[in-house]
Amino acid sequence: MITLYDCATAPSPRRARILLAEKGIVHETVQVDLRAGEQLSESFRKINPQCTVPALRTEEGLILTDNAAITAYVEARYPDPPLLGVTPTEKAEIASWNWHVEFEGLLAIAEAFRNSTPAMANRALPGPVNYVQIPELAQRGLTRVQQFFAGLNERLAEREFIASDRFSVADITAVVAVDFARIVRVKPDEQHPHLVRWRAAMAQRPSMSL
Repeated sequence: MITLYDCATAPSPRRARILLAEKGIVHETVQVDLRAGEQLSESFRKINPQCTVPALRTEEGLILTDNAAITAYVEARYPDPPLLGVTPTEKAEIASWNWHVEFEGLLAIAEAFRNSTPAMANRALPGPVNYVQIPELAQRGLTRVQQFFAGLNERLAEREFIASDRFSVADITAVVAVDFARIVRVKPDEQHPHLVRWRAAMAQRPSMSL
């Protein structure tokens, strides 16, 4: 059986949880306590030397250590419903928008959070190596998050989904990014009516409660 190494409070493994739920894939879950530093333990390093979650052990015993690999594997192994697109154009649109949401949204939020939170001192980047915080990056991150919300709101004007005419992995990534932004005190408001409408529609999907 597939095993997901997860952390219930972290945004990155939430992407994998939603993906598996949307595909209807039964799997086992192993919780990794990030606050306690369990991801840095010798036992977890043997599972994922990058010291991050999610990690996914496939039915074949392969360990996948990032969302890109997990998504590619799951889509190929369980193609229905398609979340990476069907036609060449749709696949390209979804890949592009998923990347934009990761870079302009998730990474900007992480930049703001990890460079300003006392608990993240010397942990400005995830992984096995410690990096000091740079306060200037925290402010830049907040500015980027505001731009991300504005851009996403504009994109969603007269659109039901982020990338194509169907629900896709880009919507999964965007939901996680929008929700994660609350950790830096940013959330959609009256300035983002299309984003608010889209997020309310996404909340109707059972997977989004995970």
